[in-house]
Amino acid sequence: MTEGLIGLIFIALFVVLFLSLFFRFVPVGLWITAYFSGVKVKISNLVGMRLRRVVPSMIVQPMIKATKAGLIIDINELEAHHLAGGDVNMVIDALIAAQRADIDLGFEKAAAIDLAGRNVLEAVKMSVNPKVIETPIIAGVAMNGIEVKAKAKVTVRANIERLVGGAGEETIIARVGEGIVTTVGSAVMHTSVLENPDSISQTILKKGLDSGTAFEILSIDIADVDVGRNVGAKLQAEQAEADKRVAQAKAEERRAFAVAEEQEMIAEVQRMRAKVVESEAQVPLAMAEALRNGNIGVMDYYKMKNIIADTEMRSSISEFPADRSDPE
Repeated sequence: MTEGLIGLIFIALFVVLFLSLFFRFVPVGLWITAYFSGVKVKISNLVGMRLRRVVPSMIVQPMIKATKAGLIIDINELEAHHLAGGDVNMVIDALIAAQRADIDLGFEKAAAIDLAGRNVLEAVKMSVNPKVIETPIIAGVAMNGIEVKAKAKVTVRANIERLVGGAGEETIIARVGEGIVTTVGSAVMHTSVLENPDSISQTILKKGLDSGTAFEILSIDIADVDVGRNVGAKLQAEQAEADKRVAQAKAEERRAFAVAEEQEMIAEVQRMRAKVVESEAQVPLAMAEALRNGNIGVMDYYKMKNIIADTEMRSSISEFPADRSDPE
C-alpha cells in the first residue's frame, strides 16, 4: 500500500514537471492567441524558434499586427529579419503606416532600410509629414568685402526609393551652405543680397541639391539675413600691416649691413694705422744703419732734426686761433 502511494506521488511529480517544462518550452498560450487572431502558425514553428533562440512573441505579435492590418507577410521572413539583427516590430509599423498613407513600400524594401541603419518608420512619417531642417548661421563675403550672414530653413520629404545608399541631413545642410556662400560671393554689392534674399533660394534650388540624397527638397526659405564684418577692410589693414613689417625688416637689414660695413671700415683703418706705425718704426733703424755705414753724417742728422722741429713749429703756429687775444 505504501509502495503504491509512493509510486503515484513520483508519477504525479513527473507529470507536473513534464507539463511545466512543456508549457515553458512550447508557447501554447501564444499559439492560441495567434490562432484566434487569424495567424496560422504551427506549434513546430514555435518550437523551432525556441531552438533557434528566438523569442516567439517578438515574431508572432508583429505577425498578428500585420495580419489585422491586412498585410500578407510570411512568418519566416519576419524571423529571418530578426535573426539578421533587424527590428521586426518597427518594420511592421512602417508597413502599416505606408499602407494607410498609400505609399508603395514592400517588406523587402522596408527590411533593407531597417538593416541599413535608418529608421524606416520615421522615414515613412517624413514622407507623409515633411520635415524642416534649419541650417546654422552661414557667412559669405560679397565682392565689395562686406560679410553677409544667412540662416535657411529647408523643407524636405523622405524619398523611400533612395533611403538605402542616399546621403543624410548633413549633406543637405552642407550643400545649402555652399549655395549660400556661392550666391553671396557672386554678388557685387552686399546690399543686393539684403534687398532680395529670395535670390539665394532660387540659386540653391537650381543646383539640384537633393540628387544622391535620401530626401526630396520641397522648398528653401531664408529665415534670417544680417550684415557681418567688413572683411575687405580688415584684409587690407592686415596686408598693410604685413607690408609695414616687411619694410621694417628690410630697413633693419640695410641698417645692419651699414653697421657691419662701418665696422669693417674702422677695422681697415686700424689695420692701415698699424702698418703706418710699423713703417715709422723702421725709420730710426734705417737712420742708425745709415750712420754706421757712413751714408750720412752727424751734421746731416742734426740738420734733418732741425728741419723736423721747424716743420712742427710751423704746424702748431698755423693751428693757433688767429683772433685769440694776448692774455696780458
